[in-house]
Amino acid sequence: MRYIFREILQVVKIETKPKKIIVFLWFLLLVGFSTQTSLAQQLVKSVDAIGMTVSNMDRSVEFYSKVLSFEEVSDVELYGTDYEHLLGIFGLRIRVVRMKLGEEFIELTEYLTPRGRPIPVDSRSNDRWFQHIAIVVSDMDKAYQQLRRYKVQHASTGPQRIPDWNKAAAGIRAFYFRDPDGHNLEVIYFPPGKGDAKWQRSDGRLFLGIDHTAIVVDDTGESLRFYRDALGMKVAGESENYGTEQEHLNNVFGARLRITGLRASTGPGVEFLEHLAPRDGRPMPIDERANDLMHWQTTLTVDDIEKAFNQVREGKFALVSSRAVTVPDSVIGFKNGFLVRDPDGHVMQIIER
Repeated sequence: MRYIFREILQVVKIETKPKKIIVFLWFLLLVGFSTQTSLAQQLVKSVDAIGMTVSNMDRSVEFYSKVLSFEEVSDVELYGTDYEHLLGIFGLRIRVVRMKLGEEFIELTEYLTPRGRPIPVDSRSNDRWFQHIAIVVSDMDKAYQQLRRYKVQHASTGPQRIPDWNKAAAGIRAFYFRDPDGHNLEVIYFPPGKGDAKWQRSDGRLFLGIDHTAIVVDDTGESLRFYRDALGMKVAGESENYGTEQEHLNNVFGARLRITGLRASTGPGVEFLEHLAPRDGRPMPIDERANDLMHWQTTLTVDDIEKAFNQVREGKFALVSSRAVTVPDSVIGFKNGFLVRDPDGHVMQIIER
């Protein structure tokens, strides 16, 4: 590589024509992009779990298990300096419950101390603190009946079917609702030929697993700089959704969305929701903290935590953790980790097992 650069530099010194300079600059850009992509490909291996902060753990566990068929995997209580540095909260004591649906996981965290703030009552699905998990169902009508039976709070007016003109998503049915704390959730039905093939194998179950977590972003390009270029996740699909079905799904009049899906090698995807219209969604509060109920954190696994920490720091992304933290025991399921914010303030928990 040094030899190639030396030879090109000689050409630039001898030939100062604009065409030569432009070719040289393009070469530098391509080499830089290739190097960055190569580095990123060595980072995120999987999306391990999607987590959210809850106010009453027993109530939340009952909701996710009874209404949505999640199964409890572990229940631990954590405190101490290392966890304070990891989560950026002094004097914390937390209860963390990990739950499973199909092959995917969620992690619920209750802050016994200090308590955080509730989700704003006027939240809309184009505000940039919006995040949800998309729970795949084998039958939308039965799933909606189940949710109505437990009197869940609607976020959509009702289940919506993506129209046939939208080739990327035609026939998909979806419905937004909220858990007891006001976190947005989605149930989604994939017709044959859409989504992962595993979603066509229900084995008699109604709720099958988590396809993705969706986040509202202000600028898809900026978000790609973080998730694709820095973390190495791959773009898996794109579409532009609008019309009355999308408006009623999001419950936002005039909604027009640019949707971009990304995936790691395993685990749920991460889906960008960029609202092309209306553009009045509010930014993440600058003082959002992990004990606030609007807080979500998506856990991503890597093989080298120090390399990942240096990569995001060099990219000048906002760190929540003071450092890459080594936790004192294995009860939480990993040995090293840190929290970092994407360009819109959504939090990723990067871990090494």
